[in-house]
Amino acid sequence: PPPVTAPPTPTASPAPVRLTKVTLTKEAPAVSLTKQGGTSGALRVNLNWQVRKQFSGWASKLGRSVAMHADLDLDLCALFELSDGSKGVVQSLGNAFGALHQPPYIHLDGDDRTGAMASGENLTVNLDHKDAFRRILIFVTIYEGARSFADLHATVTLQPQHGAPVDFSLDECTVPSTVCALALITNQGGDLVVQREARYLVPERGVSPQRTVDYAYGWGMNWTPGRK
Repeated sequence: PPPVTAPPTPTASPAPVRLTKVTLTKEAPAVSLTKQGGTSGALRVNLNWQVRKQFSGWASKLGRSVAMHADLDLDLCALFELSDGSKGVVQSLGNAFGALHQPPYIHLDGDDRTGAMASGENLTVNLDHKDAFRRILIFVTIYEGARSFADLHATVTLQPQHGAPVDFSLDECTVPSTVCALALITNQGGDLVVQREARYLVPERGVSPQRTVDYAYGWGMNWTPGRK
């Protein structure tokens, strides 16, 4: 009988890279954006929050916080230092919303005055210009409505346009903090590394939240009072 020849093995095409969400913790606080597929396009940073309150009666039946603290004004901000040494801040205060296609390549999408928007607050970083960044510190300030982050449940999500998200929750706030450093993004040999900070800072009397963050991270900027 003729020898049985095995059918040719089809050449296996490389399996698509399966990127999965990474949740940063105190124990594992950092991840490379390259590992998450975040090497180009837009990186969307989202802060979503709700007030952790126990409601009785009909409100508790809705299963989540009904009162979203309409008077609570959280502002997502970013300190940046570019590879050319220039430094600055992106924030709604003083309408310093930044720009996506020119320095600092960081743009604040708007100001969620109520938290009622399901999307929360968003900031976009242009990863097509990742070599322009030396470091970016994303932080949030309470502008009005609450004296501290106590009772707030907040989740930070960094979503690369072509990759898998990085997220983390903020711990419970136990100090009278009005500013919280969320994440530090540093350029390490051309790779952007995201580190969970989740640090509640307490400004000294007369010191602005922005300046408090600057001092804590040694940014070294000159600050003038601003209004919204």
